[in-house]
Parts: sequence; structure tokens; C-alpha cells
Amino acid sequence: MSKLWEKTTGDSSSDLAKKVEAFTVGNDYILDQRLVPYDLAASAVHAEALMDAEILSETEYNQIVEGLEEIHDIWKKGEFQIRPEDEDMHTAIENHLTGKFGDIGKKIHAGRSRNDQVLTAVRLYEKDMLQLVLQSAVQVAELLISIAETYQSLPMPGFTHTRKAMLSSVALWAGGYAELLMMQIKGADGLYSLINRSPLGTAAGFGTTFPINREKEAEKLGFSQPIICATTAQLSRGWVELQLVQYLSAMSSVVNRLASDVIQFSSEAYGFFDLDEAVCTGSSIMPQKKNPDLAELMRARHSRITGHVAALQTLTANLGSGYHRDLQLTKEPVIQAFDNILELLDAALWLISSITPNPENLRRACTPELFAAEAAGGLVMNEGISFRDAYRIIKENPERIPKSTPDEMLKEYSHLGSPGNPGLSALKKELDKLC
Repeated sequence: MSKLWEKTTGDSSSDLAKKVEAFTVGNDYILDQRLVPYDLAASAVHAEALMDAEILSETEYNQIVEGLEEIHDIWKKGEFQIRPEDEDMHTAIENHLTGKFGDIGKKIHAGRSRNDQVLTAVRLYEKDMLQLVLQSAVQVAELLISIAETYQSLPMPGFTHTRKAMLSSVALWAGGYAELLMMQIKGADGLYSLINRSPLGTAAGFGTTFPINREKEAEKLGFSQPIICATTAQLSRGWVELQLVQYLSAMSSVVNRLASDVIQFSSEAYGFFDLDEAVCTGSSIMPQKKNPDLAELMRARHSRITGHVAALQTLTANLGSGYHRDLQLTKEPVIQAFDNILELLDAALWLISSITPNPENLRRACTPELFAAEAAGGLVMNEGISFRDAYRIIKENPERIPKSTPDEMLKEYSHLGSPGNPGLSALKKELDKLC
């Protein structure tokens, strides 16, 4: 079977030709296995457009659809092969159709290019995968809110500059991460609008003289609309993917900070949280060790995703309009970033589920200096002096800090989003809107 672009000149069997082929194909034939169902869906819609344009007869269209469905069944069994010599799924699919139906299989490529084929498949894949990421992020936010509700009245120190600062609570700590994730989930709306435009029918980036109904193609594939200018399709390739992976990196950064907190607060120096043995490992030499390896590797997964961002930033730099072979390499960072963020969100569920706050250690750590700012505030309210004067008085006379217990002081916080009123009901309402 031939490549879609097969030349009739030159020796394709020479050692140099084989080396160049291996270099240019890379691992695309492996990555494309993830995209096969999307390419099949787009091919079926394109075949219908060709029938509407009277390029294919109804009989030919039905045969092609039958062949595409057969490929999908083979793919689901894990038996559809994309060989290095095929280069990609497009060639493997067309070769299968041609092998089954002869010249009818060759007709499927009329009015399209591998450029709009791969971009359409990638965008369909991105739409599905983004929904999976958002669903997983919602689950993490739900679990954090559940932890916050369970320990709503448990005080803990709040830190700035890694030093004790003011009174906080376990509920406020967990609620803060839940809300940040929810804000990131909500931020997907704009990103989804970038992905949700159909490139199908733009061909090599300059359209086609075949009378293709691109609006109908977009609707059939579930896109909100087609990309309007054919040139926009290739201009968007890598540009959209960069913003997508940046978005995933921003989400992973939330989990990264959560993991760092858990590592710190579960250490012997703090003892605020106990971790289940299942999320920890031991040492090969020190019998006493209980290492938070899951949380540490969660931080490392975030670093990996930021690496994919860097790859896309440099891949798309200094490219003019139109297609460039450089853009082939934008596929892998996207696929790997999705794999990493989904694994990271799963790990976040495991880690959060493993946390058991230690009430005794948390209360013991809430030492009087945490109440210094509130002591100054009390002078403002009760004695009518300025906060600057009150600040100075408490700084110079720390004995005036009330000897309240952290539980008593927690009750003094009443405004929304404070340690004593973290606003969990409001968070739950916001989360319900995202589900």
C-alpha cells in the first residue's frame, strides 16, 4: 500500500530514504492510535459531504461508511495496525478502504488534506479529553469540600513566609484549594470555545473547489461552528494547543501546591496530618521512614506538564502562515499533558482520601502569637484608637494578646470566608453549577 503523497521518482528503498522516513514519521504512527475513532468520525462526515456534492454516489458512500465502521470495530479490539511505513492513521485507514473497495476507497480523500484531517481529529479528541479532565477536577473539589465539612470546627495555624501568621482552620485550608480548582474549571469556558470550531473542509489551509458544506460538517461533528477562514486552521494549530496545555498546567499547579502542603504538614516537624501507609513508602536503609512519595511525584507530574508547555511555545515560534512540518510535533505534548493531568487528578483523590488531621497537634500549634492581629483589632473596636497605634501597642506589649483557646477564637470569626465561616455552603452551590 502506498503513502497518500507517494512520489514516482527516487529510490524509496535506499538506506538514506529509510532513515529519513524513520526520522520524519517519529512516533506519530503510535500516537495516532489514540486518535483513530475521531479520524473515522470525521471521515464519515466528509464522505457524506462528498455525496451531497455528488462526488460520491449513495452506494459508494454507504460502502465507505461500512468500511469505516469495520475499522472502528477492529480498532476497539486493539487489532487495527498503523505501521511506520503508513506514517499515520490517515494512510492506514485509506489503505484499508482501498484494499476492501478498490477505487472507491481512493475517493475519500477528495477535497481534503492530511492537514485538516489530523487537526479535526485532534480537536475532537481535545474536546472529549477536556470534559474528562473537568469531571475529574470536580471530583477533587467535592472531596476537598467533604474534608472541610468533616473538620469544619478544627483550628490550625495559618502561615505566611512559611512562618506562623494567623489562626486558620482545616475547613478554610481545604476550602481554599477546592475554590481555586472550581475557578479553574469555570475558566475552561473560554478555552472550549477555541477548541470547538471545525477545521474540516479547510484542506491544506486554502479550501477546495469542491462544493463542501462546511457548516453541515461542523454540526454533524458536534462543533459549534466551522473555522471561517481556511488559513486560520493551520494558524491555530499549536496556538490553540499551547493555550490548552497552559490551562492544564495551571490546573496541575493547584494540585502541586496542595501536595506541597500535605508533605509539609504531615512531616514530623508539624504533625498536623497523618497519612495512610498506602500513599507512603519506606526506605531501603532506614526502617523508621514513612516517605510521602505519592505527593512528591504529584509535584513532579506538574513539572512534566509545564515542560509540555515549553515544548509548544518553542515549536510554534517563528513560523509563518500555512502548514510547516514542525507542527506535526505539537500532537505529542497535548496527548501526554492530558495523560499526566488525569493521572495527577486521580492521585489527588488518593492523597486527599489518605489525610487524617491530628486535632491535638493542630490545637497545640495554635500558639498565642496567632491572635496578635486580632488583639490589635480588639483595641480598635473597644478603645476607638487607630489600628496603627493598636498595632504598636500589641507589638510592644505581647502580654496583652488574649489567652483564648483556638476553639474560642475560631468562633470570633463570622464573616464569609473566614476560619470560623469558610463558606462551605456557598462553595457547594458554586460546585453544583459546574457539575
